[in-house]
Amino acid sequence: MGRRRGFFAELNYQAQQAEKHRRQQEAAAHRAHLAAQREAERARKAHERAQAAAARASAAETKAAEREAARLQVESRLAEVESMNTDLASDRADIDSLLAWTLDIDDYVDLESLKIAGVEHPPFEPGGLAVPTPEVAEPKYTPEPVYQEPTAPRGLSAALGGKKRHQRAIEEARASFEKAHDGWELARDALQNRYVKAVAQREKIEAKRVAELSAAEEKYKQECEKREAEASAHNAELTKLINDLAFDVESAIEEYVGIVLSNSVYPEVFPVEHDHAFNLESRELTLTVSVPEPSTVPSVKGYRYVKAKDEITSTALPVREKKERYANAVWQVAVRSLHEVFEADRAGKIHSIALTVGVNTIDPATGRPTTVPLAVVAADRETFNGFDLEKVVPQATLQHLGAAMSKSPFDLVSADTSRGIRVRGQ
Repeated sequence: MGRRRGFFAELNYQAQQAEKHRRQQEAAAHRAHLAAQREAERARKAHERAQAAAARASAAETKAAEREAARLQVESRLAEVESMNTDLASDRADIDSLLAWTLDIDDYVDLESLKIAGVEHPPFEPGGLAVPTPEVAEPKYTPEPVYQEPTAPRGLSAALGGKKRHQRAIEEARASFEKAHDGWELARDALQNRYVKAVAQREKIEAKRVAELSAAEEKYKQECEKREAEASAHNAELTKLINDLAFDVESAIEEYVGIVLSNSVYPEVFPVEHDHAFNLESRELTLTVSVPEPSTVPSVKGYRYVKAKDEITSTALPVREKKERYANAVWQVAVRSLHEVFEADRAGKIHSIALTVGVNTIDPATGRPTTVPLAVVAADRETFNGFDLEKVVPQATLQHLGAAMSKSPFDLVSADTSRGIRVRGQ
C-alpha cells in the first residue's frame, strides 16, 4: 500500500498540494476560519490588557478593572469556541463533499504541459568578490631639501674678518643641509618601502579575489548547466513517456495513472493513498485506495463554553451520524477514484478498473498490520461513463455496479467478496 510515486507523479503531487492550499485560502470557509481565529486572538489580548490594568489599578479601581477583565475573558473564550466550531464545520463539509470536490475539475493531464519551457536561473550574486581591491595611494614625499649657501660679506665686513665667518657659515650650512638631506632620504626610502609592500599586498589580495570570483563564476556556470541538463533530461523523459503512452507501453500507462492519482488531492482531514498496477493484456487497472481509520475522523458535534467552570467542553456526534458520515465518505472515495481514472484516460487505454477501498489498521487478534477492504468493485469504462455523477448517490452507484460493500465501515467490518464482484447487483 502507498507505493512510492514515480518521478513525474511526485512533481505533480507537490504542485497539486500547493494548488490545494491556494484554493483553500480562497474558500469562504477558510476566510471564516481566519476571521474566527483573529477574533479569538483579539479577545485574548484584550483580556490580557485588562488583567494588566487591574494589577496596576488603585483599590478603588480594582473591582471595576476585575469586572472588565472577567467580561473580556468570557468574550475571549466565546471567540475561541466560535473558531473551533468553524473548523469543525469546515472539516465536516470537506468530508461530505469528497466526490463533489473533483467533479468540476478535468482530471486529464496534458503531459506536454509538464515540460519545462525555459529554465529560470537565479542571478549571479558574487557579493564582495565583485568589488576590486582599492588601489594603494602613491606616497606623498616632503620636498627635497635644497642647499642654500650663506651670502658672502662685502666691503668693510669682508675686510674685518668676514671671510672667515662666512667660511664657517658655509661649513655649518653644508653640515645642516647634509643632515637634513640624509633625514629626507631616510623618510623617502621608508615611505617608498611601505608603498612597495602595500602594493605587493594589494596585488596578492586582488589576485585572490580574482581567483575566487573566477571560481564563483565557474560554479554558477556549472549550476546553470546542471539545471539546463536536468530540464533537458526531464523533457526527454516526458517525451519518451508520451511516445510510450501512444504505443501502449504498459509501464507508461502505469506512470500516467500515477500522475493522475497524484492530482487527486484530498482534504487534510481525510487523506488517502493510492496503489495501482495495469495489465495490458486485459486492459484492466487494479487500483487500491487506502482511507484513514474511523478514529482519525472528527467525532465532535460542537464546542461550548461553560462560564461557571471557565472551560470549553465538547459534545460528541451521535454514533449514527459518525457511522453514516464515514460510510458515505468511503462510498464517495470509491466513485471518485473510478471517475478520476476514467476521465483522465481520454485515449481509452483502460477498459476496466478493479477497485478496492480499504483501511490499513492493526488486527486486534494478531497485533499485526492488516488491510480491511470496505468496498470492492469492478467497473467497465462504457458503463461507468454513462452515469451522471452530479446526481448520483455513491452508495447506490456502487450497489448498481455489484460492489461488495462493508455493512459497517465505521466498525471496520470487512466487505464480503465471497460471491465475486464481476456480476452487477441483483
